[in-house]
Amino acid sequence: MDGDDRSTPTRRQVLASAAPAAAAFGGCLGLSAPTATVEQRERTGLSASVDARVGFAGDAMLGRGVDERWRDADDPAGIWGPLATRLRALDGFVLNLECCLSTRGERWPDKTYYFRGDPGWAVPALEAAGTTCVSLGNNHVLDFGATALADTRRSLSAAGIGHAGAGPDWDAAIEPAFVSAGPLDVAVIGLSERWQEYRAGADDPGTAYLPLTLDSPETRRTVTRLLDRIHEADLDMVVASLHWGPNWEEYPEEAHREFGRWLVEQGVDVVHGHSAHVVQGVEVHRGRPIFYDTGDVVDDYSVKPELRNDRSFLFVLELADGRFDAVRLQPIEIDDEAVRPATDEAIPWLHETMASRCDPFDTTLEPDHEDLVIPLDG
Repeated sequence: MDGDDRSTPTRRQVLASAAPAAAAFGGCLGLSAPTATVEQRERTGLSASVDARVGFAGDAMLGRGVDERWRDADDPAGIWGPLATRLRALDGFVLNLECCLSTRGERWPDKTYYFRGDPGWAVPALEAAGTTCVSLGNNHVLDFGATALADTRRSLSAAGIGHAGAGPDWDAAIEPAFVSAGPLDVAVIGLSERWQEYRAGADDPGTAYLPLTLDSPETRRTVTRLLDRIHEADLDMVVASLHWGPNWEEYPEEAHREFGRWLVEQGVDVVHGHSAHVVQGVEVHRGRPIFYDTGDVVDDYSVKPELRNDRSFLFVLELADGRFDAVRLQPIEIDDEAVRPATDEAIPWLHETMASRCDPFDTTLEPDHEDLVIPLDG
């Protein structure tokens, strides 16, 4: 765990620590660093009375076998099982939507896997979980082309579910989602480094594709400008939802560690990683969590016995008295195209696995019955 404590009033004291790093990159890119006066930072700080809980989950793949199972079900909320009550009790819930939601469109040529769910059941299912925002920045949202992407965005917007990471052109794809999570005003950025062919163009639909590494001047320039804009708003939390890294990897690449920490230094409060289909460790940097990979929350994939890709966590960020207080990891597992709280058999495996995958980051894990708690106060 990083020793630089940021469990002080939530917003926007982070800008003071962000400015030196941004200035270093901005000098060679012709960018200005994020700036804020002390008065502005105090004004945008959360009230000391604010308590909130925001949940994060990994890939929700609602196509293929999941779609077949739930399309004609009497209650699509059943996909969440007993977890639904827990999800609805949160102030906000963010996940990666690993598919498009449509009944139309044509397959993108020369792909191996295509994921599409019928919005007629999938959107009510997302609503039943109290979903606040989804990331569309991934390698499946354009599987059935521009028509299906437009249907996806339209269906989510009609349900009041925020979305970021893909759009009818580059400007729309890179645009953050601004959502409310209980008492919190939140910006969610969706970025993807998977499947460059899906990258949006000036007038072409697609994803907010960028190499998620500090070695990319374009990425540093784009993200810095994006965060400059976000920091001008009176927000309580900034989330970067990132589709990065290869499948089936248990630990993040060093380049992603560097990028995740840099994001925190630029003012991002939660780094929400996904793509590997397996859960990775959590790092705390300057009092903020970096979820390198949140695994999968629901899918129809075959289970790899050595990886147990059917097991993960619900990652719950807890704010108390206006401070980022802790992350609570609640064990979950996928069974029969649905998700549920993890069984007694799965919980010890999940605890041991998370401890092992957090070890490189010196992250503190405190058992609390079936949960694991990560303090953010150093």
